[in-house]
Amino acid sequence: MNRAQDRIQVKRNRLTVYEMTLTGLMAAVLCVLGPVSLVIGVSPVPISLGTLAVCLAAAVLGPRLGTLSCLLYLLLGLAGLPVFTGYTGGAGKLMGPTGGYLIGYLPLALTAGFAAAHPGRGGWRRQAAAASGMALGTLVLYLFGTLWLAYGSGMGFYEALWAGVIPFIPGDLVKMAAAALLGTTLRARLIRAGLLDGTH
Repeated sequence: MNRAQDRIQVKRNRLTVYEMTLTGLMAAVLCVLGPVSLVIGVSPVPISLGTLAVCLAAAVLGPRLGTLSCLLYLLLGLAGLPVFTGYTGGAGKLMGPTGGYLIGYLPLALTAGFAAAHPGRGGWRRQAAAASGMALGTLVLYLFGTLWLAYGSGMGFYEALWAGVIPFIPGDLVKMAAAALLGTTLRARLIRAGLLDGTH
């Protein structure tokens, strides 16, 4: 019995090491993709690949580790590393008018991660569930970011909605579809390889 328990504990410890490594890797992906942005004339909010990385992290790692990787990314940016849009960092960026969209990464990762990690779903059902979770999480991000933008810039709510959300919907739909397809595939392979605990 003790040997069996020891083997279980070793396996749990191994998964913990693997999961910590994967969490760090996904935070690194966020740090690489997050700063890549394109400013469009109709909005003070730049088009960013950050939401793609968040959705991918959530689909691969699930709610707990996916959210943790996003939190790590935000803390690195808060510490001053140039990992936010436009290769910026610091508290000024996070607390500025567009900072709400960055903080919205956390509920996006949590919601999308729960949907992607739901047991009993496989194949296209898991991908569809992940995409649905990403869509719901993105709505929360939109709401939080819009309210923050309206407050920080002095815009009205609908003005902020048109400036910070409406122009980005088509691109976000494409990013969600890509992340759901790629992320759930990677997650399934990592679980089969014993590198990720599929129970959360």
